[in-house]
Amino acid sequence: MTPGPLTDDALTGGYRVFQRKQGHRYSIDDVLTAFEACQARPDATHYVDLGCGLGSVLLMVAYKLPSARAVGVEAQDVSFGLAQQNVERNAQAERITVLQGDLRDLLTPEPRARLLGALGREEGPQLISGTPPYMPVGTSTPSPDEQRKYARVELRGGVEAYLASIGALLAPGGRGVVCCDARTPERALRGAEDAGLVPLRKLDAIPREGAEALFSVWTVARRQDVPDTVCVEDRFVARDREGQRTPAYLALRAFFDLNPSSHATT
Repeated sequence: MTPGPLTDDALTGGYRVFQRKQGHRYSIDDVLTAFEACQARPDATHYVDLGCGLGSVLLMVAYKLPSARAVGVEAQDVSFGLAQQNVERNAQAERITVLQGDLRDLLTPEPRARLLGALGREEGPQLISGTPPYMPVGTSTPSPDEQRKYARVELRGGVEAYLASIGALLAPGGRGVVCCDARTPERALRGAEDAGLVPLRKLDAIPREGAEALFSVWTVARRQDVPDTVCVEDRFVARDREGQRTPAYLALRAFFDLNPSSHATT
């Protein structure tokens, strides 16, 4: 499948990305995941983004951590190609590598060694992020578009698979950040427990004041690093009851050096 028509969109104040006009496009879950990752380990020098798609979260975090070595992992052909293209167009190929592969395979020795080799750190990354699809297999009709299908339906695993890979890869003292459907927090909690991780923070994303949360962004750590931690809960509201962007939304754009008053692509 060819990518089709592309748009050229601002990602941060310094980076831009190509994304398919009729395909999967980055959105607020990517932006909030990248923001929470930057807050979780702002000193990280080695960073991995699982299921990196077209490279949006990977590049946003790398933009805010300009000294970090970063690796993205993506299995879907079109998204992998776009991620590579977006890394190159932003002149970041010397410090950002995109590997093609299934993130679930990182639990096995050879793919794990390949990732750590690209990262240049045997101990593992200090920061890992991921934005899993939210729809379990069988709960919706997959899109006929291959890229959009894999971005929305858990054909290669959901939040549990992402957390399992985080648990297997994360360095001592490291942090993992993933988003999850806000209606099923038990999946994130169970997945973290099974992976030897504990939640430190949950940020609920609410599209408009008074509405239910659409998704949550979870920050996790290795159980042995923080055995007595209580999870802090917070909320992000994108628009007020009148439909205007909230100060939190404008601050989120400003964090990535985007003009808060300009039209958002997300």
